Amino acid sequence: MTDGAGLRDDGELPDDLTAAEAGMWQAFRNGSVYDLSCGDTVVDDPHGGHPWGPERSVRARIVCWLLLDGPPALAGRVSSLKLVGVQISGSLDLAGGTVVPYVEMRGCRFERDVLLPEARFTTMRLVDCSVPRLEAARVHTEGDLHLPRCRFHNGIRLTDARIGTDLLLNQAIVYRDRSGRSIAGDGMAVGQDLQAELLESHGEMSLRSAKIGVSLSLRGARLVNPYTRLALNAPQLTVERSLYLTPAGLGNPLLSGMTPARGTRIQRFECEGGVRLDDGRFGDAVDMERARFTFTDEQELSLRRIQTPELRFLGEHPARGTVVLSGARIVNLMDRADAWPGPGRLHMGGFFYENLVPRGPFPLDERLGWVAAATAEYNPEPYERLATVLRAGGEDEDAREVLLAKQRRRRESLPIAAKLWGYAQDWTVAYGYRPGRAAVWMAVLWAAGSVAFARAGHPPIKRGEHPEWNPTLFALDLLLPVIDLGQVGFWQLKGGWQWLAAVMILLGWVLATTVAAGATRTLRRS
Repeated sequence: MTDGAGLRDDGELPDDLTAAEAGMWQAFRNGSVYDLSCGDTVVDDPHGGHPWGPERSVRARIVCWLLLDGPPALAGRVSSLKLVGVQISGSLDLAGGTVVPYVEMRGCRFERDVLLPEARFTTMRLVDCSVPRLEAARVHTEGDLHLPRCRFHNGIRLTDARIGTDLLLNQAIVYRDRSGRSIAGDGMAVGQDLQAELLESHGEMSLRSAKIGVSLSLRGARLVNPYTRLALNAPQLTVERSLYLTPAGLGNPLLSGMTPARGTRIQRFECEGGVRLDDGRFGDAVDMERARFTFTDEQELSLRRIQTPELRFLGEHPARGTVVLSGARIVNLMDRADAWPGPGRLHMGGFFYENLVPRGPFPLDERLGWVAAATAEYNPEPYERLATVLRAGGEDEDAREVLLAKQRRRRESLPIAAKLWGYAQDWTVAYGYRPGRAAVWMAVLWAAGSVAFARAGHPPIKRGEHPEWNPTLFALDLLLPVIDLGQVGFWQLKGGWQWLAAVMILLGWVLATTVAAGATRTLRRS
């Protein structure tokens, strides 16, 4: 066939087609599968090194001719291109074209890049194919774009693509391009699911400002990027349902899109490189169950300002790197005590959550350690948020313990004089959060004062105008700041007794206020 050759009006084959191309041409008109595989799994492996001869090769421009301006279908048939075990020589360039026929290629090899920028398809499926690079910026499909089990040696570009229903990348292996990206999907919109289960990504997977109509599944995926800072770069990502960074079941295709049952052989989600999900919006949940993150000291799992009804933080805690939740807004925080990183590697400034749903034991002392790990310098906000959540759940005693821990943490940042006063407040009344201790101190002071004032000289201020001296009532009258028991104000105290009375009045105000505050909290809780 020459470059200027055209389709004959009588529907006969164009001139200069090879035998393989002629068979493909007829299969296209018939809508049938065109299979050039030999049946030997080693030879037929599109990713193997066994060469395929000219008997299995077709020119890319003949494929383009069929898809863009192909012959009419045979009577009673629907034309479509279904290739199996075919090698496409040259660059498959459909840029800007409109492809009406259904396209499916399985186990095929492409010698050069597949170019689909601004092309339009109904549905396109490349399954288990070897592709140097897929260039598909602003591609538009009314239905699916399926790329499962394919290998892309120089990356995929889907920037600003519009996928009508599903985008499938299950078990695909994608290597980075010259810019360091394996998958460039910035601004992409997928009508339903983006499934990339058991994906292997060697480079940066970029989904900045992408929009997913249902769920984004990276179950069992392995993202590796030792070259630059991020393995998953997806700020401002919108997922209408859930993001899954969870295990995938192995060996059963029916498990795709499902959480594996107990006892199923699984592969975890693994990420070697930083993750950025800043400003993301997730309609149902972000699920990180059993996820494994491997960071350098400079890398982080960044969840800044994300919004989702539920965050399932149930992965392995990273040995290095940082977890950042600053400004995130969560309704339910489901977590495990051993999932969080250690001190200095967790940041939660402005982190808002309404409910805590721990998976397994998460005692209060470990929860306080969780807050302390997020506050290298004193910050009252994480303590107050935790206390508010505990109080809303009816755990008022635990909430007071959290606020007490806040005061103790604050004390560490105070100057020496204020720090000593803080220790005194803690030892005596626990900063007012243990009112029972204040009541005990009042009882001790009352008893000690009664014994002491029994030995004090107490001449009356005015003779004949004083009650009978009662050291027990006198000590109690000094301690109670509001109630008048008719003892104070009628007797003269001098020297040390006068100072003792002043100290008891001062301590009485402090302790009585503490007891009253504790009683008020108790009544409010009731």
